[in-house]
Amino acid sequence: MNFEMQKAIILAENINGFIKFVQRQKIQNNFRIETDKLYQVKLWMEEYKFQILSDELLRINQFDWDEKYTSYLVDRLQKGINIIDEYVKNNYPELFILTARLYTLKNLSNSFNKIA
Repeated sequence: MNFEMQKAIILAENINGFIKFVQRQKIQNNFRIETDKLYQVKLWMEEYKFQILSDELLRINQFDWDEKYTSYLVDRLQKGINIIDEYVKNNYPELFILTARLYTLKNLSNSFNKIA
């Protein structure tokens, strides 16, 4: 399996993990996160279609490496991640729990820019 395919699959799995984490925090709210701010993050994930991007990344890189389409999807993802990351930085005391997962997503998506 191509190394770039593996990176794309790992990125897709981490996007799914981030989506599930935000949804779980919204339901359970173990860390007493302000629900309004968490809801704003959820809205941006829906606006930038994180679930669709994740599913597409997984689908197109499951059997064959498609560099052009993968880079297009990663660029779309980075736009959403950058906006969410800026919002989390501005509201760090309330949304600190999301920083680790955002850091992982940013680094995985930035690893695709180094090859282009």
